[in-house]
Amino acid sequence: MSELHIAEIPFEDGGIQYRYARKMSADGTRWIREGLFQAFHPNGIIASQGNYVDGQEHGLWRDYHDSGQIAAEGEYVKGVETGAWRYWTADGTLSASE
Repeated sequence: MSELHIAEIPFEDGGIQYRYARKMSADGTRWIREGLFQAFHPNGIIASQGNYVDGQEHGLWRDYHDSGQIAAEGEYVKGVETGAWRYWTADGTLSASE
């Protein structure tokens, strides 16, 4: 297994916008996301969190409103949304399930 590196991409003001683990491709030409991925709202609250396996979303993912309240939750399998996804309004009310 390749060594994992942590990448942090900032907003213009210096706050962290994205933080994720990545590894170098076998041919050494590009970075591939691997492991935990996090995106943040400008106020520092987490916006999205999930995992990558070989550059594709895989497993449970959650999105959050800028208040920290959950906004969406569902599963990916090899980069494809699968199963039931649920969505909440900013006040915490379940608004949809598909």
